[in-house]
Amino acid sequence: MRKLTGAVFLSLDGVEQAPGGPTEDPTGGFAHGGWATSYFDETLFDTIGEWFTPPYALLLGRRTWDIFAAHWPYATGEDAAMGEALTAADKYVLTHGDQPLDWANSHRLGSIDDVAALKKGDGPDLLIQGSSTLYPQLIARGLIDRLAVMTFPVLVGKGKSPWGAIPGNALKLVDHKVSASGVIVATYEPAGDIPIGSFALADSSPEELARQRRMQDGSW
Repeated sequence: MRKLTGAVFLSLDGVEQAPGGPTEDPTGGFAHGGWATSYFDETLFDTIGEWFTPPYALLLGRRTWDIFAAHWPYATGEDAAMGEALTAADKYVLTHGDQPLDWANSHRLGSIDDVAALKKGDGPDLLIQGSSTLYPQLIARGLIDRLAVMTFPVLVGKGKSPWGAIPGNALKLVDHKVSASGVIVATYEPAGDIPIGSFALADSSPEELARQRRMQDGSW
């Protein structure tokens, strides 16, 4: 059975949109494309190198596939080797559309059920890049085995988030490091339901009970 890792570049306020450049994805009027690039250092390059050590296959949303397919097959210079590796890797694209997927080794998946079936089969482990719309569906189905989150020390305001309306889940931290540029690289695995507790006193004060009543009747 294949494992599925979500590898996320995230701003401190939870935005994943267009980390790599101003023209990558300015949809919705997003004005801060390229917010991650100045923070890349040896720690980050080493981490990404670990993600992309063969064998691996990619799971992508259609728009991230569009971005990759328009860039990586044509990469030259120091990016050429990465372009060749991504072209050679299997790329599974979750899409409801019927647009051509003409980048070599690209395969269409029509539903989350197809992702679940893919995971049950043989082959290299799967890695998500970008593809912010995939996470709520995959998390809801329990299909993500590991989340590797790079949190950058920037606040970019409104933009696309990978989390969306996800169900409540607990995670356990299995690895972490901080780069010299201030990026927190944290890796998590699922840990079941959120453990619920309370810091409230065992016997609530009359003032607290009154506050709770105001919340219930909408006057708080």
